[in-house]
Amino acid sequence: MVAPPDNHVLRAHALHYATSGTPVLAGVSLGVREGEVLAVTGPRGSGKTTLLECLSGRLVPDSGQVWFRSSPVHPLGAAARERLRRESFGWIGTEPQLVPELTGWENAALPLLLRGTAPRAARTAALGWLERLDAGDCARGRPASLTQAQRQRVAVARALTAQPSVLFADDPTARLHSADSASVLRILTTAARSHEITVVLATHDPGVAAHADRRFALLDGRPADPPADRDSGAGDGPAGGNDDTEGRTTCSLSV
Repeated sequence: MVAPPDNHVLRAHALHYATSGTPVLAGVSLGVREGEVLAVTGPRGSGKTTLLECLSGRLVPDSGQVWFRSSPVHPLGAAARERLRRESFGWIGTEPQLVPELTGWENAALPLLLRGTAPRAARTAALGWLERLDAGDCARGRPASLTQAQRQRVAVARALTAQPSVLFADDPTARLHSADSASVLRILTTAARSHEITVVLATHDPGVAAHADRRFALLDGRPADPPADRDSGAGDGPAGGNDDTEGRTTCSLSV
C-alpha cells in the first residue's frame, strides 16, 4: 500500500463493492483535497451513497483501498472505524435522523457528549452552531415540533459542532423546497470553508453541485469522466468543468 499525496485528506483507489452479486462500485479512484468541497454527482443508483459510505468507513469495500490522511481505513476493524467516524468524520443524510426525545441543542451537542466533552461546553458549542445556522429558535424544541427544514438545520449543526476533518453530506437537501435547499447549502458550505472542513457532497442535482469546488461524476458505479489523471485526483474538474482549477468563490456570510 502506498500513502496518498500530502494534500489529499481522503483517497480511494480501485474501489469495488457489490450487493447481492450486483456491482455498485466498479474500480472507482479519486482524491479529495484538504479543505475543499467536492460534489459526487450522478443519477440515482449510480453509486454515490455507497462511495460516501466506503470513504467514511461505514462500509468496507470488497476490494480497493481507502486512506484518511496517511492512514489506511479499509483494513480497520469495526470498532476502529467507528472511533474514526466519531473523532474525525461528520455525516448528514437525506433525513435528519434526530433523536426524538432530545431537544434541538441536545441533538446538536450529541457528538461532543459522546466524545466525553463536559455538558456545559457541549451545550455552548451546540447553541453557537445553531445560531450560526439561523436555527437558534430550534434549540429548545423537539424534532416533532420542528419543520423539515428546521430539523435539517439541526442535523447540519450536529455534524459541524464537533468540527470534523471531513463532512460527508448524502443528498442533504433532497427533501427541502428550493428556497430552503439553497439556504441550507449556502450556510453549510460557507461554514465548512470558514472552518477548513473538507466536504464530500453527493447529489444528482446540478444546482446543488454548483455549490462545490469540484465535481466527480459517477455513472453505473464507474467514474463518468475521462480516465486521464483521475487516479492522481487531478482529473476531477471544478464545478463548471473538468480541469484542475479551483472554482471556489468567496462567501460573505460570517460563520
